[in-house]
Amino acid sequence: MRRLLLATLCAVLSVTAGAAPTPKEQLLAPPGDARHYTISSDAGKHGDIWSWTLPDGRVAYRMSMSMRGWVTETDEVQTIGRDGRPVRIAIRGFTDSGDATEDFAVDADGTARWKTAVDAGSAPFGTRRYNSYGGPALAAESDINAMVAAGAKGVDLLPTGHATVTKGPTAQVTGPKGAQTVRLAFINGLGFSPWPVWLDANDRFFGVAGIVSILLAGFEANGSKLKALQDKATADMVRGVATRFLSPANRTPTLVDHVLLFDAEAGAYRPDRAVLIADGKVAAVGAGGSIRAPRGATVIDGRGKTLTPGLWDSHQHVGDDWNLLQNVATGITNYRSPGSMIEDATSIYRRRAAGQLLAPDGKVSVIIDRKGPASAQIALTVTSLDETLAAVRRIKEAGLWGVKFYGTMEPRWIAPAAAEAHRLGLHVHGHVPQGMRPLDAVRAGYDEVTHINFIMMQAMPQEVVDKSNTAARLEGPAKYGKDVDLRSPAMTAFYGELAKRGTIIDPTLTVWEPLMTSDGSAISPEYAPFETISPPAVVRGWKISGYPLFDGLTRDDFRQSFAKMVGLVGELHRAGVRIVAGTDGYGLELVRELELYQQAGLSNAEALQTATIVPARMTGMADRTGTIAAGKTADIILVDGDVSRDLGNLRHVRTVFLDGYRLDGDALRRASGLSGMPR
Repeated sequence: MRRLLLATLCAVLSVTAGAAPTPKEQLLAPPGDARHYTISSDAGKHGDIWSWTLPDGRVAYRMSMSMRGWVTETDEVQTIGRDGRPVRIAIRGFTDSGDATEDFAVDADGTARWKTAVDAGSAPFGTRRYNSYGGPALAAESDINAMVAAGAKGVDLLPTGHATVTKGPTAQVTGPKGAQTVRLAFINGLGFSPWPVWLDANDRFFGVAGIVSILLAGFEANGSKLKALQDKATADMVRGVATRFLSPANRTPTLVDHVLLFDAEAGAYRPDRAVLIADGKVAAVGAGGSIRAPRGATVIDGRGKTLTPGLWDSHQHVGDDWNLLQNVATGITNYRSPGSMIEDATSIYRRRAAGQLLAPDGKVSVIIDRKGPASAQIALTVTSLDETLAAVRRIKEAGLWGVKFYGTMEPRWIAPAAAEAHRLGLHVHGHVPQGMRPLDAVRAGYDEVTHINFIMMQAMPQEVVDKSNTAARLEGPAKYGKDVDLRSPAMTAFYGELAKRGTIIDPTLTVWEPLMTSDGSAISPEYAPFETISPPAVVRGWKISGYPLFDGLTRDDFRQSFAKMVGLVGELHRAGVRIVAGTDGYGLELVRELELYQQAGLSNAEALQTATIVPARMTGMADRTGTIAAGKTADIILVDGDVSRDLGNLRHVRTVFLDGYRLDGDALRRASGLSGMPR
């Protein structure tokens, strides 16, 4: 449903390779009496959405948004049929990544036809409602209202799917005309998990709250309160899931025998090994058949399977309880969040420790960014060096692990702020602020640089570097990356200094692969293995046509630039720079990230080390995780197949050991919204 509104706001990817999109100047202008919603976060206002009725009775929407420099300008006109359903929808404009044109219409014979940037089709309209691929987020309100009115029977959707709404508790909000009652509701059937929206006193759409909120103008101050209430309701739901899995029956001793074991410390696979897990720890590791199972132990025949340390996603912005559950289901037992809200992070730690949340274990950084229109939504925003230093201290006082500086930071503040962070024992990393190159940031105190495009910034023209907090952070590497000589003396010296300083790189190649290489003909390799086991609306959202071309460039030019990004990871690795694997996504992308590292020149084992022992060392957790060794916490996964021959077998999770709990892979997948084993 508008790809769940917030996903539409935070990661819109609808593009087309066809004609140029309708320019902003030609889009509808809202009248003065139009309903007005704003798009906002703790960092400030990001945009507006208006709705009004045209003279001929059609319903119009207009959305204008700038999110960290990514611009969306769209409008939509709906023709409403006699039964209240839209029978014609026309969407125009552009999102942060291309043409948003989309058309839907019902013929006289009752045939519904649609065309978007990623698909086109037709089907009998019947009693179904069309689920738009894009368009102004507020335009989903009529669908949400219909779901609420339908009650338990729900609504059938086009192109496919079925959605229902479950109502929750009420709350009081305050706006321009005083207090009013709103009700929490959860939409089921569109995403991997129930998705929260808020209804008004008449059970009609009121708004969306979260890291980014869509609320009526004048109600923005209620966003944090509503987010806290829906987070509590979600926590209540997932508590039962955690209790079911984290039961004493799942913590009895387990012997996995005759298994191929990945020795992460040595970077080698050991055939025919046995591992005994008891009391949450690895009790013993030995040759196959050499360890006797204690009384009452579960014995697993490991032949044809691989046992590896649980995987790390080192770029996972945690905060969603259901996504954390899905991480466990896909073999992620540990994470590093490079930017979470302090309250979300501490809540996760607290509930996980109490056994009320099924989630990986990990470390959290908090983003600091200069206040302004391009500020990160989940940042502590600052306007001076003193405020920056105070933010660093606040992160330390919250008991968190690191500081992440962002692209709009004042470069002069980085060195003193990094020094203060290091004095307090905090890890320092982040985007490279505009005007700085990655080596400048490292010399100013960065321990780690996130995203391979910011590493490529070392070789970019100065005009790209000067505006790297805008879309230039992708467009510069996309345009010029193909021509970078990765083995030039300057680049070689760059790698050498990074290695000498012990700098860590978090490439997130899977962020850029679909944007730069996709032509819309297929789902990106990161998601293709999950296509048949994921909700249809999610799968449709995975279909993109790639970042829009510009300046006469071709898709092959973009692909060549992405190949240079992959090659850059290989050059860094060969120079001795540490690589940690992260996704900046669901976490489903992690294995593809490792496959790309192998393409870059890392061996199979070296690629797997970037998601096991290397991040464990980076976070100071290698004494208890990252390898399978006696005395360590049993964060381990058992997968079908031989991982030494194919890293893709890491997707075939059979059993997850989380803090020693033995968790069935099939049951985990079902609980997290996946209907079966990935391909």
